[in-house]
Amino acid sequence: MLDKLRPPEGAVKKSKRVGRGRGSGHGKTSTYGHKGQRSRSGGGPPLRFEGGQTPLLRRLPKRGFSREGLKVEYEWVNLKLLNSFKDGDEITPEILREKGIIKRNAPVKILGDGDLKVKLKVKAHAFSKSAVEKIKKAGGEVEYVR
Repeated sequence: MLDKLRPPEGAVKKSKRVGRGRGSGHGKTSTYGHKGQRSRSGGGPPLRFEGGQTPLLRRLPKRGFSREGLKVEYEWVNLKLLNSFKDGDEITPEILREKGIIKRNAPVKILGDGDLKVKLKVKAHAFSKSAVEKIKKAGGEVEYVR
């Protein structure tokens, strides 16, 4: 019987109604006291205020330089993944994207993990030293893309 449901005794408390006359006990100043910062509308110190102690933001050092916006995030490919191509193929970032070897549209860096067993012409934005050595050792070519 849903119409008979009631919350348990003491679970529901009446809200404090302020500013409804002196007889209510919460009239006149409406529980805000007399004058002062906290009695005003919008009153009280800002959230960052620490009671006169030097705030945290002023205690932390403000020197240095961040390269956050200048850092290049490469999509990297290891040499062992390039063994699936045929001898003499030309590998570009577009071909790697089509084959699903890389996902994002970001600059590509070839890393030297694994051995290269096929002769390839590899075009990428960056190469590791070991990758360049292994590609040339397999008889392939390295070309930088801008």
